[in-house]
Amino acid sequence: MFPIATPALALFCGILMSLMGLKDERLSGLTSIMLQSSIVLMGFSMNLETVARVSSNAFWLTACSVFFTLSVGLLLGRLFGLDKKTAMLISSGTAICGGSAIAAVAPVIKAKSNQISFALVVVFTLNAVALIIFPKVGSILGMDQKSFGYWAAIAIHDTSSVVGAGAAYGKEALDVATTVKLSRALWIIPLTLVMSVFHRDKSNSASNRVKIPWFIFLYVAAIVFSYFTTQWQDSYTHVGWLGRRGLVLSLFFVGLNITVKDAKDAGFKSFALGILLWIAVSVVSYLGVSASGL
Repeated sequence: MFPIATPALALFCGILMSLMGLKDERLSGLTSIMLQSSIVLMGFSMNLETVARVSSNAFWLTACSVFFTLSVGLLLGRLFGLDKKTAMLISSGTAICGGSAIAAVAPVIKAKSNQISFALVVVFTLNAVALIIFPKVGSILGMDQKSFGYWAAIAIHDTSSVVGAGAAYGKEALDVATTVKLSRALWIIPLTLVMSVFHRDKSNSASNRVKIPWFIFLYVAAIVFSYFTTQWQDSYTHVGWLGRRGLVLSLFFVGLNITVKDAKDAGFKSFALGILLWIAVSVVSYLGVSASGL
């Protein structure tokens, strides 16, 4: 909760404690709840007009990025001889929103537990790297906060690392990155619906149902509510601060879930696919942001 605790430091501390065996498995279940709650709280400090403008500006760039990532990911997966479902999970996680996309797509394509864990380890490991290096690369490239926010939101997989990198770069970068990232996360819905058509069966079990990221709609509701109740603006500023500090705690929990054993089990081909795909998306999205003048 102190200013000295940055997103990168929180993640590093979590990983360090995980490697030392100083963790409680019960905390892993809090990661998603803490992250989603923090994002909703941050919504109260966002401006509706700014959110609408930023989301509309990045729509086509986000759409092209999602299509590009899925296409290249499946192609590289075939070239590496990786099984199709693992390649689809890694591609989906890279294209949209990391672990959330993997969790949503997995039951639709009926992925096995080892395929899901491989994809999650690859995405989470690269997320940890992105959180640390993206702000440094952005500074080297001389990116302003707005452009960096767009770039981070499109090029980094998971919401936690996108928001963390944006927070490390500055307040405006954080607002832009959060807004664009959550609008990008909505692509989970059409993606899973399309996949359900191609992988449907006659089963009507709960595992075959699409998992919709409902917290995104709560985030939008918070933005709209704060926009029409300006008399409580001072309180919303404090609520937004609480959300940003909650994000730091979320990244600490993310770090606790990363283990060396899981990374080894994922295998070289999975990491090769994830790394090459991530590099391609980072370069293409940077060129896209620069060319569009965002």
